[in-house]
Amino acid sequence: MPNKIALGKTYGLELWLKPSAFVGFGAVWLGLSAIGFYVLPRISFGAGSLTLLESLCAALVCACLHWLSEMLHQLGHAGAARGTGYPMRGILFVHVLAFSLYPRDEPELSGRIHVRRALGGPMVSFVVTVIALLILLAAQTVGGMFYWIAAFFFFDNLLVFTLGAFLPLPFTDGGTLVKYWGKP
Repeated sequence: MPNKIALGKTYGLELWLKPSAFVGFGAVWLGLSAIGFYVLPRISFGAGSLTLLESLCAALVCACLHWLSEMLHQLGHAGAARGTGYPMRGILFVHVLAFSLYPRDEPELSGRIHVRRALGGPMVSFVVTVIALLILLAAQTVGGMFYWIAAFFFFDNLLVFTLGAFLPLPFTDGGTLVKYWGKP
């Protein structure tokens, strides 16, 4: 199997996928299916439990929404990078997340530029989180599968792509902020 698979281009960005992304997608789908079928009936809070088929379908939709959220997060980085004059060249999907790809021959950049590029993803994810919250509030009246999908979409964007992005780990936006904040 190849090291990476080319998916094409969008918005001038090369899209790449490592084979591990298939495993990550499957793990998210199956993990959420199990949660939907085994856990939600015990904590449903009146929102209703899901059948096995509903759990599988809802989890598939949630896995797709996770990747959509990741793509929007990365497009936020791309927009911020383009605004600095040092654009991204692509996006690489790995496991359950993705990484921004920059030109190999990119010159040494100021800390300020790195910070601006790092903040682009969480800013877009915050907007997506607000939209997801509005969907979740509307879904409360519907309940069932739609409610759980809306809840996942909201919490995934809030906890993974907005707040989680600020964790000070080497591979997160927070790690970039810690490394370059206040540097010329």
